[in-house]
Amino acid sequence: MKNFLISFIAASLLLFSLSAWSASTKQEVIELKAQVAEMQKDLAEIKKLLKEGARAPAARARQPAFQEQVISIGTSPTKGKADAPVTIVEYSDYQCPYCARVYRDTLPLIQKEYVDTGKVRYVMRENPLESIHQDAMNASQAALCAGDQGKYWEMHNLLFDNQRKLSVDDLKTYAGTIGIDTATFNECLDGKQHVETVRRDLASGAKLGVRGTPGFVFGLTDPDDSDKVKMMKFLKGAQPVTSFRATIDELLKSVE
Repeated sequence: MKNFLISFIAASLLLFSLSAWSASTKQEVIELKAQVAEMQKDLAEIKKLLKEGARAPAARARQPAFQEQVISIGTSPTKGKADAPVTIVEYSDYQCPYCARVYRDTLPLIQKEYVDTGKVRYVMRENPLESIHQDAMNASQAALCAGDQGKYWEMHNLLFDNQRKLSVDDLKTYAGTIGIDTATFNECLDGKQHVETVRRDLASGAKLGVRGTPGFVFGLTDPDDSDKVKMMKFLKGAQPVTSFRATIDELLKSVE
């Protein structure tokens, strides 16, 4: 991780020096400063993760590694057919940059190739890392409050599209853009009506061995009870879509 951090800083400085040398207009300089500001935000995120990792190695060691088990989907938000042979459960944090990368680069392909074709049911569970992401808990609750009015995925998309603007005021503004009753939404959010839902999601992830975000658990849907899924595979982090395809295809082949 230290080598990565050093490389990140070096690359940032190199980009700054090269871009500044080639900039010939005031607009280019403004754009360059904006790029450097974004890099500094990413660097701050990395520093937080490094600090958190140094602070709690014992706690991580106590967490169980992934092991096969049967879980209940319950009322978690889903996409796709309930009886799709394969179920994927994503544990996510709306302030996590790697979660946003999956949302942007990977999920659309999984949706097109597997969810829309009836092969995969995609399930979301909340996993806000409150110690490093101060707005993540409220964002998770906002998504669930929107879900109460049938707009979970619309809010989910807005939160990832606006990942750096997740204050309570921002969340209430987003509610107004997706066509839900804002008074009901505000009451839900201000009253923290989904805190326990988020806590249950966090507990279920910990039981499965999820130690960070994003985390993906893959399993076979019980053909006699679609609420039950035997979780059999685990992927950690923003893996390439090829890793998802390989894992899904392996499970699909096992039930042919």
